[in-house]
Amino acid sequence: MTDHKRAVVLLSGGLDSSTCLAIATTRDGYECTALSFRYGQRHTIELERAAQIAAQYGAAHRIIDINIGSFGGSALTDETVDVPTGGTEEGVIPPTYVPGRNTVFIGVGLSLAEAIDAERVYLGINSVDYSGYPDCRPEYLEAYQRLADLATKAGIEGRGARLTAPLAAMSKVEIVQTALELDVPITTTWSCYQGGQEPCGVCDSCRIRDEALRQAGHPELASRSG
Repeated sequence: MTDHKRAVVLLSGGLDSSTCLAIATTRDGYECTALSFRYGQRHTIELERAAQIAAQYGAAHRIIDINIGSFGGSALTDETVDVPTGGTEEGVIPPTYVPGRNTVFIGVGLSLAEAIDAERVYLGINSVDYSGYPDCRPEYLEAYQRLADLATKAGIEGRGARLTAPLAAMSKVEIVQTALELDVPITTTWSCYQGGQEPCGVCDSCRIRDEALRQAGHPELASRSG
């Protein structure tokens, strides 16, 4: 691994972003900096898990405070808004969407990537299971890449970081299978929308994750209460 083969991985501490970190380090051979955000989310358990996972993969870990959650507008940041437990109607953006979150996070990731001369910014976004989110679509990433190439010194010079979303077209079961193949510590990851000592097992994130684990043949890894 050369000093210049670097990547930034946006790491929430959840299954998807942790699998991205495993792909970036184990499969693609990058020296990674994991980037997490304290953005006003309901709980910070995911940040504790992100630190553990980053350490397991030998990645530097940075946590950035950027409290966009104080604006409200999402079940993940506003405790007066119920976290959905029964799914959402197809074509309807779910209440767990955080206004502008990916746009802000990717912008910070690109800034860090340019500063440390990283080749890629890995994102755990998925447009199959979470197609209701406007900032998880392929056309969104393509547009953002064009913007990044225009807006950064590295991009103008033709060496800008590539936005890389290896899970974008995968089903949740395929993500679980990839995580298993790469020895991701699945029980360490935290995908639950709620805080607490154990995943709630009933929020949409837990339900989708648990069902995928069962379909992949590993029900023992599902939430204890799921």
